[in-house]
Amino acid sequence: MEQMKQYDVAIIGSGPAGISAALNLKIRNKSFVIFGQENLSNKLELAPKIDNYLGFPGISGKELTNNFKKHIDDIGIKITYEKVTNVYSMGSFFAVVCNDKSYKVDAVILATGVNYGKLLQGEEKLVGRGVSYCATCDGPLYKGKEVAVVGYNQASLEEVDYLKGVASKVYFVPMFKGQFSLGDNVEVIHSKIKSIEGENSFEKIIFEDKELTVSGLFILRDSVAPDVLMPGLKSADGHIEVNRNLETNIKGAFAAGDCIGKPYGYIKSAGEGQIASLNAVSYLYEKAISNKNK
Repeated sequence: MEQMKQYDVAIIGSGPAGISAALNLKIRNKSFVIFGQENLSNKLELAPKIDNYLGFPGISGKELTNNFKKHIDDIGIKITYEKVTNVYSMGSFFAVVCNDKSYKVDAVILATGVNYGKLLQGEEKLVGRGVSYCATCDGPLYKGKEVAVVGYNQASLEEVDYLKGVASKVYFVPMFKGQFSLGDNVEVIHSKIKSIEGENSFEKIIFEDKELTVSGLFILRDSVAPDVLMPGLKSADGHIEVNRNLETNIKGAFAAGDCIGKPYGYIKSAGEGQIASLNAVSYLYEKAISNKNK
């Protein structure tokens, strides 16, 4: 893994909450990295018409996305197109892991939205115990062994291509429609998964019509639920628990946008991104004062 890059804040998500947080950190002259995607937010870009975004009546999601892009381009904010697989609280800092890279930051703002996908039965128990969300990170552990990949998007095909050069055989379970020609040592399974099982570590996948025993399982979604992404994070009903300052139960970790609960809304998310970033700035200041007085 490469040497850790260091920033004041990491923002995870590039929708209205994440972009707003980045804008305010930029104005406050804080160093930050914002992880997201080229179109910023699938949900926003595909919205046909938005009537409740103040100052932009009847604007389309595509138009609002382009406005966001122009704004961040004009002030020099760059999106980092990497998928965050884990965020670990290390006490005095956070380690943000993306495939073969890691970042060291003093604070984190989670702006991940709510499109995580339902966890497979048994998944939460076995993550880190033979179940992984990152083929590049954990693939070498299964050199010469058989593995399975549950893929929710086209990007998972790239991970399969990588794994077939490492593992002796790859079983690919697509959760989306398409034609798949993936190589001699890749077998595509079109069957519904009932559960994944194992006592102390992952052992097998239970399908509706059969069982599959392999050494490792990779589950590749667009995003990971925050409480799985960040161990120890408190959530309820699929949303991150925060206080009025948008602080989570983990010191230095903040959250904003749809991921903290209803009502969902683009302008609400943008406002929460601002609040989270300003409170993150206050946290950084208090932390610096505390370290200076030690």
